[in-house]
Amino acid sequence: MKRAFVYKDEKSNKFWWIDYSDCSFAVNYGKYGSIGKFELKEFDTTEDCQKEAEKLIRSKIKKGYVEDENFNFLNRLYIDSEEYGLNPQTSHPRFSEHFNDEIYYSGGDEDAPFGSDEGHDTLICIFEAVRKNPNFDYSAFPRKLIEQDWGMEYIPVDTLDANEVMKMAMDKEMDMIQSDMVTYATAFAQIKITGAISSELKERGIKAIKRLALIYGVPWNENEIQRKMVEDLQSFNFIL
Repeated sequence: MKRAFVYKDEKSNKFWWIDYSDCSFAVNYGKYGSIGKFELKEFDTTEDCQKEAEKLIRSKIKKGYVEDENFNFLNRLYIDSEEYGLNPQTSHPRFSEHFNDEIYYSGGDEDAPFGSDEGHDTLICIFEAVRKNPNFDYSAFPRKLIEQDWGMEYIPVDTLDANEVMKMAMDKEMDMIQSDMVTYATAFAQIKITGAISSELKERGIKAIKRLALIYGVPWNENEIQRKMVEDLQSFNFIL
């Protein structure tokens, strides 16, 4: 259950919302109009979770917060808590609804969007950048991260012909792998944070997953995780 509250006086204009279900809840709070801070808490039982959530709600009301039943949970940016990491409750509602497989919250599976070192670092860098600039340019980010920050060559996907990909990989395999991992991690990150994706980045993300599979010598549709990622990206329709 999601409930949002706002507090406004001559000096303050703040928001606070809570999302509680099963044995955990997430809260997000801060100055109205900002991304705010996200926190998570887990409990042994559903009853304990609901009891604590309702206690916090009563506390906010006592302090003068007023429930906002029209609070727009979709027109917001979502960033994971550093302490708890990847979590559906700190992801945009469209992301958690559409990308509901556990791979999207894996911190250790190399094929998952944020499971590799490259994918994890990509997401963390984007979180930091978005806090500084909510109008962050996701499409330009993969090249910037690869070339300016990592000192490697960014290689966009120009072909998915298996022979051509393997020929290129003979000289630039590592650059290609890094480029592909960062590109599709960025594509998923844009949805995770904003709830939408540019058509251009969506296409690049799908091609990056497919090319990476070719580099590894296994067709993308024969790898369960890569097939799932491609299918889910293809069927996601909130396009900027």
